[in-house]
Amino acid sequence: MSLESVRTDLAARAPDLNVEVTGESTATVQLAAAVHGVEPGQIAKTLCIRIRDEEVLLVTRGDARLDNQKSKTAFGGRPRMLGSEDVLRLTSHPVGGVCPFGLPAPLPVYLDASLRIYDEVIPAGGDTHASVRLSVGRLAELCGNRWVDACQLPD
Repeated sequence: MSLESVRTDLAARAPDLNVEVTGESTATVQLAAAVHGVEPGQIAKTLCIRIRDEEVLLVTRGDARLDNQKSKTAFGGRPRMLGSEDVLRLTSHPVGGVCPFGLPAPLPVYLDASLRIYDEVIPAGGDTHASVRLSVGRLAELCGNRWVDACQLPD
């Protein structure tokens, strides 16, 4: 059902975008990068976090890590990663297919500044075998254009 919710959402808000379903798993950054022939940073991973009593999504580049100090500054509190049951409840997407599209209820979505290095990124598409290829600008437009600096880049 999650893949269908993403397709329905994008058909309504961005009919020019296509949800690509592959025969190979795209459930991890490394798998998705290999399937799409891009570097891991171009895979836009979506993190589900809780800050105090608020649950939010943070979309960041695939090779970045949540930085506690930067994210505490960005969000005004210490972030806590949600478990897979909470992720499924909030997004309707399984871990490995989480994206900011097709959500059952509105959630605040933030984009990490680390994504800005790329012209095009590839977030998941609601399933462990689905992805959406789009420009960073279009991703920002579809997600509310809220930017933060909450992640650390690889060395």
